[in-house]
Amino acid sequence: MDDYSVAVDVGGTFTDIVLCNLATNEQRVHKTPSTPDDPSTGFLTGLKEVLAANSVEASQVKHVFHGTTIATNAILENKGSPVGLVVPEGFKFVLEIGRHGTPRLVNPQSWVKPDRPVRPRDIVEVPERIAFNGEVLIPLDEDAVRAAARKFKADEITSIAVSFLHSYSNPGHENRARELILEEFPNAQVSISSEVLAVFREYERTMTTVLNAYVMPRVSNYIANLESSLRANAVDSSFSIMKSNGGMIGADIAVRQPVHTALSGPAAGVMATLQIAENTGVSNSISFDMGGTSTDVSLLRDGRPTTNLAGRLGNWPIQLPMLDIATIGCGGGSIANVSPYGSLTVGPASAGSVPGPVCYAKGGTAPTVTDANLVLGRINTQIAGGTLPLDAAAAAKSIQEKIAAPLSMELHSAASGILSIANNAMVGAIRNVSVERGHDPREFALVAYGGAGPMHAIDVAKLLGINKVVAPLHPGIASAYGLLVAELKNDYARTSLQTPPDYDTEGMERVYAEMESEGRAWLTEEGVPQNLHVFSRWADLRYAHQGSEVTVAFSAEQVTGQALDDVIQEFHTHHEQLYGFALEQPVEIVTLRVAASGDVGSVEMPRRPSGLDSPEKAIASEREVFFDEVGGFVKTNIYDRDRLAPGSSIDGPAILEGMDSTVLINPSWTGQIDEYGNCIMEPSK
Repeated sequence: MDDYSVAVDVGGTFTDIVLCNLATNEQRVHKTPSTPDDPSTGFLTGLKEVLAANSVEASQVKHVFHGTTIATNAILENKGSPVGLVVPEGFKFVLEIGRHGTPRLVNPQSWVKPDRPVRPRDIVEVPERIAFNGEVLIPLDEDAVRAAARKFKADEITSIAVSFLHSYSNPGHENRARELILEEFPNAQVSISSEVLAVFREYERTMTTVLNAYVMPRVSNYIANLESSLRANAVDSSFSIMKSNGGMIGADIAVRQPVHTALSGPAAGVMATLQIAENTGVSNSISFDMGGTSTDVSLLRDGRPTTNLAGRLGNWPIQLPMLDIATIGCGGGSIANVSPYGSLTVGPASAGSVPGPVCYAKGGTAPTVTDANLVLGRINTQIAGGTLPLDAAAAAKSIQEKIAAPLSMELHSAASGILSIANNAMVGAIRNVSVERGHDPREFALVAYGGAGPMHAIDVAKLLGINKVVAPLHPGIASAYGLLVAELKNDYARTSLQTPPDYDTEGMERVYAEMESEGRAWLTEEGVPQNLHVFSRWADLRYAHQGSEVTVAFSAEQVTGQALDDVIQEFHTHHEQLYGFALEQPVEIVTLRVAASGDVGSVEMPRRPSGLDSPEKAIASEREVFFDEVGGFVKTNIYDRDRLAPGSSIDGPAILEGMDSTVLINPSWTGQIDEYGNCIMEPSK
């Protein structure tokens, strides 16, 4: 019997599954409604359904890959566990002090500082101090640590964070503190900052460590229950989780460092975009993932995703390597409203999968983006392979009563207005990762996926001046597919401040070598052969006296004077691209980074089989579809996408329907089907 890999991506509305035959690379896709109250239920339901539909035994599954939003939702919804925090004497209020200034786009006069994820009374100071160079200035007071552990035990706080000053240079005190806490409180789960984030800046490092502890019980319980359920269903396979950096990690590491999975789901989509762009010959691309609840966008330049080392999740900084993804509350389920001021708004509230849009006929009463698309003829009344019928009349009634009538608009104009507002919101998100980062979106292709992405992609592209849009064969399953193509990857970082002109090249090489040794041990533990180990070096640089850094690749194999000169020149170039200027000032090297990766059995996108139909034979029906370009409805051919042969050319207006998504080709645009089934859309010549 053949072996299989299964990828499961749990979204806010649907759970997407890809089943891949490892011998033939044949892939089967499946969707099932998500179960927000317990995401594992949708996970296991979808797994059972896809195995049964393809006559695959559970014992044939050798790898299970998962993208999850458990950590994300726990942080955003303030539903983590109570946390106890141990800090050096004198640093009890490090989280309360935070950083000066208010968030962007808020009124500083009315802004209220949000409550920290750990209460002040649950923060304990202990005498100890380590200098920036690792020197022990004050020995660790072990009795004070034991007393703190007993306090947390008495208060039934099982999740504990330890963050000492300068522990990135010497983790000895933190390691000993963890040992002492576990001696006094064996059931505790302890996060130490030197393992979570071994870099300077005590506020960001402490907050990231606290958030790791904050979500650890919830994530560990979720993963443990999933692993137990998999074994109970005879699935005895490896189980890997997507990290925020676009790499996979074993479930055991995800349990210890769950904050690394904060962008697990969106990151999988970016990895799919990387593969899709490579297959279509696109070097610069923008991933555009519009699902039922939100839209995630990210930029890939020269075939490489962009990474953000100063990311945020909700109100809090998470200074971990994360793919630079902008997320907005705008998706197919986003609710349209008329504000008290008489303006039309869309999102961020979502109807989700329960009750869902009005047209789902599951109790929803608020009009959504999906309802607007249905009213305009852009969606079939049967979706998800015919398993989900849609009520167009109910959708039209809701938009008429709650949007069109209050605004004195015609029904179809109101529906079109809903889509226009949604499209402009998504344009703003794309500008956030492109224009605000010094990139011209016109130099990029838009790779559209998610259940709703390909319906909006051309409209969004036109607003940005983008002239190439790519919709993969299964857009609604793309994030799950991204789990299959991703490699194992872990990041290591260590602050090692180097000031000019006395750069310590030997010391830098030693730090790089130590981090690579850690990565090599981890990859070996995960079963990756040594010949498949891949390491890349990076460094954070800044001008002297600057408060922020720019990360650049350290491509040289050894740290030498010439290698440092090359890195510094690259820093000047990047700084000018980001900020519009470069300075003739001394450059400091602040933090050294290593990315360790290895192939865990990732797959390739399958090519389309022979014997498929020409466009004329693949026409399934036709219907009237509304387009703003022509100011009304146009008779439009509806194509069965699964039947379209590579090389097919389709002139808009046209709609390609698949099991998981609908692709809209606007008037004056043309779509070309390539050998992988991707639809590449460009303005007609």
